[in-house]
Amino acid sequence: MSIIIFGDLFTFPDGNAATNRVYTYARGFAENAETTHVICFRNDFGVLSSGDNDGISFYHPFSQKSRSNYLLVRRWQKFEKFIQTYRILKSISKIEKIEAINIWTNLHTTLLFGWFLSRIFRARLIFECSEHPLNTFHNHTINRRIGLLKFKIESGLCDGVLCISKYLMDFYSTNGVADHKLLLVPSTVEPARFARKPESPLNYKYIGYFGSLSFERDNVDNLLKAFALIKDKHPEIRLVLGGFCNQTEKAQIDELISLLGISEKTAVIQYLSRKEIVQYIVHAEILVMVRSNNIESNASYPSKLTEYIAAGVPVISVNTGEISNYLKDGVDILLVEPENHEALASKIEFVIDNYADALEIAVKGQQLTKTVFNYSFQAKRMIDFINHL
Repeated sequence: MSIIIFGDLFTFPDGNAATNRVYTYARGFAENAETTHVICFRNDFGVLSSGDNDGISFYHPFSQKSRSNYLLVRRWQKFEKFIQTYRILKSISKIEKIEAINIWTNLHTTLLFGWFLSRIFRARLIFECSEHPLNTFHNHTINRRIGLLKFKIESGLCDGVLCISKYLMDFYSTNGVADHKLLLVPSTVEPARFARKPESPLNYKYIGYFGSLSFERDNVDNLLKAFALIKDKHPEIRLVLGGFCNQTEKAQIDELISLLGISEKTAVIQYLSRKEIVQYIVHAEILVMVRSNNIESNASYPSKLTEYIAAGVPVISVNTGEISNYLKDGVDILLVEPENHEALASKIEFVIDNYADALEIAVKGQQLTKTVFNYSFQAKRMIDFINHL
């Protein structure tokens, strides 16, 4: 039996939060005796057509080295991607039965194609939902109705849905999706990745944040303002931000860093590989998770937070969404009011001044990566869910 992870919301083998979740799914399925294949359905140029990474077979059916100058050629290449994906699944099905297709997409064309593949290969179609389905349909009433119609059509095509939060479970249930088709799968992590202690990438103590570097969604400006309040009192500590940001976001970050007078003590690293991220996380003195307090935060769960607690390093997180459903302030994490840089600065100072106590809290948080946040534990639940559909 095999499970296909298929979609256009992730890159592979390196990538964003979705890529990390895909990794944990694939590793977990493999440890529970399910062969897993990852098919990245994006139109990315210059990537390997197929390969193996950490024992995970992956494919890029688009597989073009560069963008053609001719419109008809580009259209054909995109169409050929569908044919190549079918061939990949057909080849896999000759070796072992495809049990399920776990689909990651916001595009109706990709979902329809995934549904078509699931019917052809008699597999269950399992939709991954890590963000609010109406996230881009909140502008006005008509737009919301269009979003709901799209949601109902797409959810009707799926045999099951994996939701990252209870908020999303309730949304699906309220909008007519049967409870037996829903499974809550919180953020997952492979703790062994963060148990290793490679050489530190930096020769100074630092507070670390590693994730998307935006102001609107991730509220990184909150952390910059908090650090500015404590930098003089604790001159031995620096701030390191690592992750993706576009040119506009980078300009915003640089401008605020300059305005706050923290340029000499702040490093911004725009790209980190999976291996490099681990190095920076495990060697941080303190890890901070910030994000905005909005509907997107309420519906999702930050994957970087489970990676943070897996490192056994003191973690400070804003208390948004369902974080406090799993983690308790002063017990296994340190929580702070969102969008309040003064409160965040006070919490950072508390950790610095009471570091031994903060480490004890971190160790308790780390234990959760062996149970509720554990990739293999959740993979077994997903396999049982799929088998009972």
